[in-house]
Amino acid sequence: MRVALLGMGVIGAGWAVHLLARGHEVACFDPQEGWMQTLETVAERAEAALDPLGLDLGNWRERVHVATSVADAVVGADWVQENGPERSQAKSALIAAADAAAPAHVIIASSSSGTLPSSLAAAAEHHPERVIVGHPFNPVYLIPLVEVVGAPTTPAETLERARATYRDFGKRPVVLRDEVPGYLANRLQAALWREAYSLVDRGLVTVEDVDTAIASGPGLRWALLGPIANQHLSGGAGGLAHVLEHLGPPTQRWMDDLGAPQLTPELAARLVAGVEAELVGRDLELLARERDRGLVALLLLKDDLEEIP
Repeated sequence: MRVALLGMGVIGAGWAVHLLARGHEVACFDPQEGWMQTLETVAERAEAALDPLGLDLGNWRERVHVATSVADAVVGADWVQENGPERSQAKSALIAAADAAAPAHVIIASSSSGTLPSSLAAAAEHHPERVIVGHPFNPVYLIPLVEVVGAPTTPAETLERARATYRDFGKRPVVLRDEVPGYLANRLQAALWREAYSLVDRGLVTVEDVDTAIASGPGLRWALLGPIANQHLSGGAGGLAHVLEHLGPPTQRWMDDLGAPQLTPELAARLVAGVEAELVGRDLELLARERDRGLVALLLLKDDLEEIP
C-alpha cells in the first residue's frame, strides 16, 4: 500500500518507520525544511527495537518519495495520514489541500491528539465525509493503539474501512461511537494527570512519588490488562460485581474527593522541576531507547500469553 504522510515531525516520522518496516511505500511532505533528518533519527532509533519483532527497515530510503507538495504526495496514495502541528490553521491547510487532490474514495485521517473530527472535516471543501481522526501513540512504530473517531456525519462504512486499514497496518484500532474532546485514551490519561498534578500541588507527594506509584504499582498490571478487566480479576469468583458491591461506596468517596487543579505557571514550574530532579544525571536518549527495548519485551511477552486479549 502507498501512504501519503503530511507533516513529518516525530509522529509523521514514526508513521513512516512503522509502515516502511511492514513493506509499505510512503510519500512524505512537510513544508518545513530538515524533516528528513527527523526521519533519519527516528529510523536509526527504531531499528534496534524492531529487530526482535522480526521487522526490518532494509533499504527504506528507496521506498520514500520526497514530495514537493501535498498534491504530489497524494498522487497514487491509498491512504492519507495528516500529522501536522496541533494547530488548527496548519492542519486545516494540509487537509484542504489533500481533499482537493486525492481521489474521493481515499480516506484522509488526522493524527490529531484532541481536535474534533467535525472541525477537521470543515476544512475539506469537496469530501468532508472522508476526513476522520486516526490518533496513534508515541512511539508510533511500537505502540499498537490507534483511536478512530469520526464526525457525527461520518458514514459508518468509512469508520469500518479505517478500522480494517489500521489492522492491515499492524495496529490495534478502537472506534469511538461519537466525537468527544480528547477522544478515549487521552481523556483517561488526563484523569490520571489531573489527580497527580493535584497531589503535587497540595504538597502531599513528589513527582517521583507519582511516577513510582504508577510504574511500580497498577501500571504493571495495566500493561497487560486494562483497569476494568483488572478490577474484574481482583474480585475473585464474584468478579467485577463483587468489587463494585463491596468497594463501590469508598470508590465513590475517592472519586468525589479528587482534586481540580489549575495548571498555573507556578504548578507547571513545580512539575518540571520535579521531573528534572527525578531524572537528574540520566541520559534521556538512552532512557528513550531503554523504554523502547522494554516495550518490545512486553509486546513479545503479550504475544505468548494466550488468555491476554
